[in-house]
Amino acid sequence: MKNGTCWLDTEGKLIQAHGGVIIEYQNRFYWYGENKDADTHLNRVPFLGFSCYSSKDMVNWSNEGVVLKSVNDDPEHELSSTKVGERPKVVYNKMMNRFVMWFHLDDATYNYARIGIADADVPTGPFTYRGSLRPDSQGKDSRDMTLYQDDDDSVYLFCSTNWNATTLICQLSEDNLSLTGESKLSLIEQYREAPVIIKENNIYYSFTSGCTGWDPNAMLYGCAREVMGTWRLIDNPCTGMNYRKTYNGQTSNAFKVNGQWYLMLDHWNKDDLRSSGYSFLPVHINGYEVEIPWKEEFLGIKDTTD
Repeated sequence: MKNGTCWLDTEGKLIQAHGGVIIEYQNRFYWYGENKDADTHLNRVPFLGFSCYSSKDMVNWSNEGVVLKSVNDDPEHELSSTKVGERPKVVYNKMMNRFVMWFHLDDATYNYARIGIADADVPTGPFTYRGSLRPDSQGKDSRDMTLYQDDDDSVYLFCSTNWNATTLICQLSEDNLSLTGESKLSLIEQYREAPVIIKENNIYYSFTSGCTGWDPNAMLYGCAREVMGTWRLIDNPCTGMNYRKTYNGQTSNAFKVNGQWYLMLDHWNKDDLRSSGYSFLPVHINGYEVEIPWKEEFLGIKDTTD
């Protein structure tokens, strides 16, 4: 799988899993993301729903279909093709034995700024839509977002709020279908989006993008000792050519295989979104020092050297 390019599924079709997430369940990997398989107009496509792909080796991906579909017969529905659905994140809730999806839900003006929630009893869905919310009692807007599941299975929402100026962190309820009300503002007035959270050696790391629309910019990483502790931006972890533009990509999510963390990038093609590419890049961590070098290829789960 050549990084920075479009990838094909086992049927030879473009993988449509943009802004996505990869989870492992029963020795199989599931990749969820935005289905952009429509003509692009003014840097947008109609909302088609979210796709799922599965793989044993993270190289050969089988299309499991659209697991949360758009609603075509009701233009007022929150999942109407006229709406915006982005960055689906899925966690497995052991207590409920359910797969729960949260995603950025919006309208064409990006003023709706809510979170959509859905769940399913198997990883390949179909997911049932449960409605939407704004993430705190003050009705703060929620835009680019991710879910982070900690070692004790507690789940946290990280989202851009205040028109991307600030990051909001909220704890999810035990069933992961709502919020507990506990929240914290972080990285105030830093204008970060596309958050990714990982944990290694009891340190939490965030990876975020700047706010430049579809155009790439410099990734920054930050650290904290607690999920809802004090987050501190540190530096750009990328090295080598195009490091100031995150290798012409944007943070999407992260996964760990064979003891190695990898960061997922989207390489957006704003003129033809269905042809946007991907990269899976190794994350090297040494305390508060993080490096994400460019690699030409991702070799799958047998790639343990980087």
